Amino acid sequence: MSKVRVHNEWDPLEEIIVGRANNARIPSPDLGLFAIDYRECGSIENIPSGSYKQQIIEETEEDLDKLVQTLQRLGVTVQRPDIADHSVKFRTPDWESDGQYNYCPRDLFLAIGTWTIETPMVFRSRFFETLSYKPILIDYLRSGARWISAPKPRLSDETYNVNHSNSFAIKDYEPIFDAANVLRLGRDIFYLVSDSGNRCGALWLQTFLGDEYRVHICDNIYSGVHVDSTIAIVRPGLVVINALRVGEQNLPDLFKGWDIIYLEHVVDTGYTNTALSSKWVGMNLLMVNPNLAIVDLAQTPLIRELEKHSVDVIPLQIRHSRTLGGGFHCVTLDVRRTGELESYFN
Repeated sequence: MSKVRVHNEWDPLEEIIVGRANNARIPSPDLGLFAIDYRECGSIENIPSGSYKQQIIEETEEDLDKLVQTLQRLGVTVQRPDIADHSVKFRTPDWESDGQYNYCPRDLFLAIGTWTIETPMVFRSRFFETLSYKPILIDYLRSGARWISAPKPRLSDETYNVNHSNSFAIKDYEPIFDAANVLRLGRDIFYLVSDSGNRCGALWLQTFLGDEYRVHICDNIYSGVHVDSTIAIVRPGLVVINALRVGEQNLPDLFKGWDIIYLEHVVDTGYTNTALSSKWVGMNLLMVNPNLAIVDLAQTPLIRELEKHSVDVIPLQIRHSRTLGGGFHCVTLDVRRTGELESYFN
C-alpha cells in the first residue's frame, strides 16, 4: 500500500512531512532573489545574506517540535528531512549559489494521489533542496508510491523581471512553479500564476496529470508568491479568503457558491530584521480533518470565525513565521489522508 495517497487539503490526516529550521540562512545575492523577495533593498548587493540568528533557529525548532508532538498525539505519522549545511556552494553552467533551508517542504513537493512531484522551483538557492528528503522519498517509492521530478528549470538571468511593477517577477520561458502555488480539490487543481509560478508551469502540470484532473489557472488575485496566505480551504463548501486581495469581483469560480470567510484582519506577529512573508501568513492553517484545524494561537479573529463554522482549533505558534516565510501549511507536506478521489466542482 502506497504511503502517499492524498486528494485534497482536508480529509483526515494520516502522514505528513514537517520541515526543519536548522542552518537556515538568507542565500547569496542573485537576480531572482532580488526580483522576487528583496526589491525593497534597492539593489542586489544590499540583500542581507548570511545565517539567521541562532535564537531564531532554536525557537523555531522548539515550535516545530511542538507541532510534531501534537500531530503524533493525534495519531499522525510524522517524517522529517535530513539536516543539511546550506552554506555549501553549488553551480550550474549559468550561475552559482548556496542554499536556504529545509523549512518549507510545501514549496518543494506536490503530493497528488499516489504521486510525489518535485516541482520546478523559482529560486536558484533551492535547486538541490530536495536532496534532504531523498530517504523519505525512497521509502515512499518502495511502499508503492510514484515519484517524479518536473523538468529542472535553467533559471538564467533572462528568466527574471527585475522591473515588474506591471508584470510578474518571472517570465514564461520554461515551466516554473513552487508547489505552494497549488491547492488540491479532488479532481480540480487550483493553480496561482504569480511571482513563483508561471503559465508554462500550469501547462506542464496539466499535461502530466492528464484528463483525470482539471488545472484551473488564476492570475488576478495576488502577484506575490504562494497561494496559502490568500486562500485556505477548510473543507468542501468552506474556504477562508484574504479580503484584502479577493472579493466578489475576482473570486475564483471554484469557490462560487461556497460559504466564504472573508478575513479582513490578521494579527501581525512581527519579524526580525527582514521578512519573507507578509502578516497574512497568519491565515496559513493546516487541516487535520474537516472539523479540526491547527492555527497560529495569535490569530484570534480567524479562530473565532472557524469556531462559528463548527471547526475546532488547536492553537500553536511559530514565532518566526514572518522572518522565515512559513506558517503551518508552509512547513508541512501532507502525503496521506483518508478518502477517495472526488469532484467538488461542477
